[in-house]
Amino acid sequence: MSDLPTPTAGLFVGREHQLPVRVYYEDTDFTGVVYHANYVRYLERGRSDFLRLAGVSHSDLLERPDPAAFVITRMEIDFRKAARIDDSLVVRTTYDAVKGPRLAISQTITRDGDIIAAAAVSAACISLDGRPRKPPSGLVEALRPWFCT
Repeated sequence: MSDLPTPTAGLFVGREHQLPVRVYYEDTDFTGVVYHANYVRYLERGRSDFLRLAGVSHSDLLERPDPAAFVITRMEIDFRKAARIDDSLVVRTTYDAVKGPRLAISQTITRDGDIIAAAAVSAACISLDGRPRKPPSGLVEALRPWFCT
């Protein structure tokens, strides 16, 4: 049995999920600035860990009798400042609403409280054949406490 701590999935503060992320050398270009595509990875981690803490498991969704998954249908990112090697960032995520198969998600990446990137994300729930479908009722119920009212 290991004495190592388990990885953190972040925490909820009100309806916002916060996930700490450290910038590593592998995340940067030759100047020590985070390569733009890596912001998308940080945002993905924030969305996934939000769901994990809310009790929604991607693997459980796939193992249902009527399997479901998510696809990103739109992502708009406003890059405001550069993140650099060794920075301590926080990915902040809110699941705002569900309408039919679509979920509206707002995310920011902050450093010392300053927003360095902001994203508006649209995701869709799909069946394994790629067709849009309404999210399973258990998923909607698990997320309901965090939707905008």
